[in-house]
Formats: sequence, structure tokens, C-alpha cells
Amino acid sequence: MASRIRLEDRECPLSTTVQHVGEWWTLLILHDAFDGYTRFDQFQQSLNISTSMLTTRLKTLVADGLLERRPYQTNPVRHEYVLTERGRSLRPVVVALAAWGNQHLAPEERAMILVDARTGEEVEPVVVDARTGHSLDDGETFVFTAGPAASDAMRARYVELERRRPAHARAARDEDLPG
Repeated sequence: MASRIRLEDRECPLSTTVQHVGEWWTLLILHDAFDGYTRFDQFQQSLNISTSMLTTRLKTLVADGLLERRPYQTNPVRHEYVLTERGRSLRPVVVALAAWGNQHLAPEERAMILVDARTGEEVEPVVVDARTGHSLDDGETFVFTAGPAASDAMRARYVELERRRPAHARAARDEDLPG
């Protein structure tokens, strides 16, 4: 698959992440892997995906380090596709995407929900700051800024965004800064 990443976005974690998992089939294959599928025929049957498309996507997932291809049978040789640690670390992202989708549906329209395996109770996933426990959905409290490896262009972007941020949001942030 040809890279769609723009030269100026190469340092942006969103752009580079989308390059790995932004394709529709990729997320569905990963979802099936999180559900325990490992074999080509399991993915194909579950997703009703063409052999060529599945082969291409699995090769890419292996090349990206999200799945590992392992032989499970010797005669004839057959392989399974097992999540790597890097692949498993995407589960919260997929859970959050599914939760976002369900949030916009009536409960009776939800084809899939996340439940506590012990109790069977539906859970409501949220993305929070690990340090404070605060939900990250507040775009005035939690904002992106340039990181240590940011280029001059990336730093300029966030200087401009900070300048345009409402004064009350800047003041609230400044109150929370140590010093």
C-alpha cells in the first residue's frame, strides 16, 4: 500500500499511527485477533474478506510488528497469526473506537458491547489521564503541544495554537502549572 503520509506529518504520532492501523480491514482483523482468532481461515470466515486482501493485510500487520506469523502445523506447513505486545497494546484504542460508535446508537441498536467477563455487566470505557484519573475528552484542559523531538515547524504550529486558545483556557492551565 502506498504511503499517504505527508512529508510534514512524518513526526506526527497520529499520522504515523494511521499509516499502520488506519485501513478498515486492519482494525477488523485486529478486533478478531483480540477475540482470539489466529488462523487465516478464522479471519476469512469471520470477516468474509477475500483471500488476496486478507493475505495483504496480514503481511502488513506482521511487517508492522502487530502480529507474529508462527507455524502451527508441519505437514503441510500452516501458520497462525498471534498478537505481539505491540499489537496487544492497540486493544484500548479499538475498545475506545467501538465505545465511540456505540455512544451514538440507541442501546437496542448496538450489535456488540463491552462487558465485564466475570459479571456480564456492560462497561462504559473512557480514556483518562493515568496520573489524575481525569477524562481526556475535555479539549480545553488537555491539549496537544510540541514534544521534545518536535521540529521547528511542529513547535511553530503549537505556539500558534496556544496563541489562539481562549484566554480563560490559558489562565486555567497556567494556574495548574507548578512554580
